Amino acid sequence: MDPILSRIEQDVKTEFEKNNRILTFDEYISLVAKDARKHTRGSAQYMIDMLDHFGTTTSGEERHFRLFDMEFDDPKFRVIAQDEVQQEIYRSLQNFVKEGINNKLILLHGPNGSAKSSIVQCIMKGLEHYSETPDGAMYRFNWIFPVDRAVKGGLGLGTYSPAKGALESYAKLPEEDVSARICCELKDHPLLLLPATARERLIREYGFKGNLPDYLAKGSLCQKCKQIFEALLTAHKGDLKKVLAHVQIERFYISKRYRTAAVTIEPQLHIDAQSRQITMDRSLSFLPASLQSLSLHELSGDLIDGNRGVVEYSDLLKRPVDTFKYLLIACEMGSVNVQSSIAYLDTVLIGSTNELQLDAFKEFPDFTSFKARIELIRVPYLMSYSRERKIYEVSLQKIAGSKHVAPHTTLVAGLWAVLSRLKKPNSIHYPPNVTNLIGSLSPIEKARLYDHGGVPHNLSPEEKKLLRSSLKRLHEEYNAVPYYEGRMGASAREIKGILFDAAQNSEFSCLSPLSALRELEDFVKRVSEYEFLKQDIKDGYHDCHEFITTAKNEYIQILDQEVRESMGVFESRQYGDFLKKYVIHLSHLLKHEKIKNSITGKMESPDLTLIEQFETIIGAPSTAAERDTFRNNVISAIGAYALDHPNQPVEYKLVFPDFMQKLEDHYFNQQKSQMTKLSDAIALFGTEKEDTTADHHKLARITVSNMCSKFGYCDQCAPGVISFLLKSKY
Repeated sequence: MDPILSRIEQDVKTEFEKNNRILTFDEYISLVAKDARKHTRGSAQYMIDMLDHFGTTTSGEERHFRLFDMEFDDPKFRVIAQDEVQQEIYRSLQNFVKEGINNKLILLHGPNGSAKSSIVQCIMKGLEHYSETPDGAMYRFNWIFPVDRAVKGGLGLGTYSPAKGALESYAKLPEEDVSARICCELKDHPLLLLPATARERLIREYGFKGNLPDYLAKGSLCQKCKQIFEALLTAHKGDLKKVLAHVQIERFYISKRYRTAAVTIEPQLHIDAQSRQITMDRSLSFLPASLQSLSLHELSGDLIDGNRGVVEYSDLLKRPVDTFKYLLIACEMGSVNVQSSIAYLDTVLIGSTNELQLDAFKEFPDFTSFKARIELIRVPYLMSYSRERKIYEVSLQKIAGSKHVAPHTTLVAGLWAVLSRLKKPNSIHYPPNVTNLIGSLSPIEKARLYDHGGVPHNLSPEEKKLLRSSLKRLHEEYNAVPYYEGRMGASAREIKGILFDAAQNSEFSCLSPLSALRELEDFVKRVSEYEFLKQDIKDGYHDCHEFITTAKNEYIQILDQEVRESMGVFESRQYGDFLKKYVIHLSHLLKHEKIKNSITGKMESPDLTLIEQFETIIGAPSTAAERDTFRNNVISAIGAYALDHPNQPVEYKLVFPDFMQKLEDHYFNQQKSQMTKLSDAIALFGTEKEDTTADHHKLARITVSNMCSKFGYCDQCAPGVISFLLKSKY
């Protein structure tokens, strides 16, 4: 045998035995005794443990479950943000555990493309991965009936009495010694083989003190297994040990692909479970006579396959209501009628729907009954463009194909998408001291505030603080109305379509913000296809055409800084250091303290020349009273930042972005003549007319080279974006 194949075979066998794939009932009970909690948890607790298994990260008040980063699988399927939705799902699962039954269907609702299905897919993939770990081990059982020679006697269960030395369990018999094997389609928990009272007593004696799920505390075997159990118990005259000798405990793994404890039900019309008689199957003709007389039925269908795991109802409300009325009883009782039998379930039910269908469903006469058995969890569009752009970055290279991707392409797309979703704040909902601040917010100002707490530069430090303190109320303003913020607007799917089209545009050598902006201009003309494009414009809000200009201007500002730095006339660190020195020297001046010279080590007076030069550049007030107020406000802004960010170094550029901009503009204006030379050279860049010996052509070469090395442009897109900047701004 090939040594490599032999080694693989040995590895598979070792892994099989290590994972306890096949056990006797006694061996399984030994596992329960070692960790009763792990082997008695219901599907809700199992899902909670799965989420905890992958861990969490915390940012401020937000808790993020790392499962949704999909680091263990394919990151392209990750869910960006939606932390509140994750928390709501986790809370619902905890309530199920306390209730002892999964008594509600979790219904994720939101606009199309808001990641509802992606959230469920992440959960299913997480369950699959977790079930393969030691902590996630799950077990089911099968009935094993041996051939006569394997037990040294007859198998007519009515008279069978095994000889001395007979096997105590048939669970691990070789295949040739097994005459029949019957599995439980419901994947019934092995502990259901024990009487209910003895079952709970056993679990408590093993040290479990939590709430048992009703499925284990009050549940029973499926009808087929119950019939087999009773027939064996009768044949063995009440000897439970001999009955359990026929039980084979098998570890199973959750798998959506193979429909094992993870099933997605599409909006179809057929029922979700059914039953068929199996007694007449030839494969079971070797069953003992006492079992052949039974009318055994095998269960099948989506709910049966999904038992002990999760069942997803994709676009639930697209189905006629009558086709899922059974879910009322399924949630309330934890069981479902399947023709001549009742199937007891331990399954987390999760559905998804869009808002239009939910609105229509709320008008349905029986909605009140359903509402009591449905946990509604809203999944809106994202309102942070920094997070929105991450959705596209995950699959950006796939979108671009062989084309190079220029920097900030996803920023332009993500910003435009978020702007299309914003609603104008209604100032009457806010305290008088912030009414004017809230009412005057433009769409881009609101987007910046949502994204990173950015506030308009023209506000005073106190106004900035008031505005930031109103952020939570701003987020919640439209939560209680049907058309909440994040319900309308461009979806991630539509933006991806725009990016795909931009990548195929032959006018552009790269996938860049310029090609994305071009496609956006075509997209906003499709008013008849998209409801959000039909919204009335209100003080700049819902103006999707104008938002293209807004996104373009944001890109121009970033591009402007990159080009300046690439030309060598702007260095962000240089100005950041100047700003920091100004604040430090000003602070010591106001405190009447000396400052240590970093070179000589001597204590010296604050540098008044530096302070005055800085204030002249940024246009600070010149009169004594106004100047003093201005200086005190600067120090107050630093103090406010320190309170909001304890034990963190001060980010001067974030506290004073308007100062930074004025510094940049000041120094750049001194070098503005360079732009004219650069414009002429860029027009001839890479052509036969380019004079590589001329200074301005050398400048163009240096600028393009720095754009590529420092910021990620390429030789093809760098000249294009530089030319775009010069035409747009200069």
